[in-house]
Amino acid sequence: MGADGAEPTVSDWPNAGRRARDSPHNVTEGPPPDPQPGAPGGAMKSTHTRTAVTTATAAAAVLALLGAALPSVTEAGGGPDLSRFYNQRIAWSSCPGEGAPRDLQCGKVTVPIDYARPEAGTVDVAMTRYRASAGSRGSVLLNFGGPGGAGVPELAAGGKDFLHLTNAYDVVTFDPRGVGQSSPISCGQRAAGDTDADDTVIDVTNPRAALTQIRKTADQCAKHSGPLLPHMGTVDVARDLDVMRQALGDKKLNYLGFSYGTRLGAVYAAQFPGKVGRMVLDGVDTLTESLAEQGLVGAQGQQTALEGFLDSCVKHLLCPFGSDARSAREQVVQLVARLDKQPASTPLGQPFTGQDLVAGISELLFSKRMWPMLEQGLSQLMEQGDPSGIMYYSGLSISAPSVHRANGGIVAPNDVPVDNMTAALMAVNCADDPDRPSADRITKDITRLRGQYDEASPVFGRYRLTQVLTCYGRPKGTDFIREKVKNVHSAKMLLVGTRGDPATPYRWTLETAKRLGPSAVVLDNRGEGHTGYTTSQCVHRKVDSFLLYGSLPADGSSCGPDTAG
Repeated sequence: MGADGAEPTVSDWPNAGRRARDSPHNVTEGPPPDPQPGAPGGAMKSTHTRTAVTTATAAAAVLALLGAALPSVTEAGGGPDLSRFYNQRIAWSSCPGEGAPRDLQCGKVTVPIDYARPEAGTVDVAMTRYRASAGSRGSVLLNFGGPGGAGVPELAAGGKDFLHLTNAYDVVTFDPRGVGQSSPISCGQRAAGDTDADDTVIDVTNPRAALTQIRKTADQCAKHSGPLLPHMGTVDVARDLDVMRQALGDKKLNYLGFSYGTRLGAVYAAQFPGKVGRMVLDGVDTLTESLAEQGLVGAQGQQTALEGFLDSCVKHLLCPFGSDARSAREQVVQLVARLDKQPASTPLGQPFTGQDLVAGISELLFSKRMWPMLEQGLSQLMEQGDPSGIMYYSGLSISAPSVHRANGGIVAPNDVPVDNMTAALMAVNCADDPDRPSADRITKDITRLRGQYDEASPVFGRYRLTQVLTCYGRPKGTDFIREKVKNVHSAKMLLVGTRGDPATPYRWTLETAKRLGPSAVVLDNRGEGHTGYTTSQCVHRKVDSFLLYGSLPADGSSCGPDTAG
């Protein structure tokens, strides 16, 4: 049951507030179910997270007050009967609503909230697809990242990047459980400026008060998200993937995952090794590092990306920082500090802090294609005191322009809770993470880590440090990813790592490939930005050749830094 007493369901696209029973996207009978997998667990992180965390958002980090159990996976041949889920076939139809591409189709699959207790309630997972232009060999399923990224609007906005795959496949994506149109979870913020939780920014300089703050707001997440909240982990989403695969009529899963989507793909491969078809993981996540280690790496990567942006900016006549790169770096640090002390005001009347600025910069650094928007937004802020050009990417507004980014950066429909992506991000990451240090340990670690984070990045250090706090008070996550996602005996998988990636460093690609074993093949993208498929023509060609024709590049082969490949 949902928070309002009704069974959680998905909504129409793009009218995310409507119930699925009003939707034409119904499910009909299909082929018999596959044998059920065996593997419990889940454990890991996000590739990026907003550190100016409000208490409404931070409440998603606390599940202890819910008294909820972690999701479980039944052993092969045992456990509850899941045949009604595996017997589904998707009834596709035109996507409703203004602005939906005419050739885009929408549908849904129904999955259990808890695979161990399928009678306890279901969620309708929203899906969308572009049909194959000729004879279809089946489907290729996309995940754009997050966690918390909605696939349905992402494919609608950025489908042109994937249309070449329609030469052989139906190109399909989905809003994961609890995200977008798939029963979106929330910690109370339904629209910009509308929340029944305290919006005080968490102060990492006072970790005891911050932890008390997180606990205090935990009931907001429980109140607004209901029983789905403890079943948001990647292990459950991977099982949803297998239901989707069967509902699509595919014997094996062909898959292209970005950023967090690489974690999801790796977990699927560990749970269903015999069902892996042609799988590509682009912008590879870590399988082993703690949240503290991940945050430090993230701060270093973002600082490097920022310096690359500033080196480019100062070559332009209208760069707001002048012509000296060192001075530009100092000015950014000063600007963040000044806004933290005296926030600017947004057109909606919200305070725009230095940490909001850092959040917006973080988003706009993910691709060089977004650097002109970042330069323009910073000029507008510094010269006019107007943060409008940055706030759209800082999480303060839901009325942002639609911007396609490989890891899922498109704004949700207006009646999806404004905090849905952040609430889902923390819910997934904490369900996937087994570390639960005590308050004493966190306080000690924060004191020690602050210097390391500030040294890694004077701009992003504080921003990233808050993620060390986000899972405090929540039941311990499973250790499945750290302990079980290794030595996977599946078909060959292509792992793409980008040398200049600010979110998922190249070494994570090598480490994950080593853990996965002989099934992993690495493509070294010697370029910049987060992920490679949509920014490097060379990567694009090699990935398409594998997905379309089964042609794998040699392990360790590379693409040059120029897009010509």
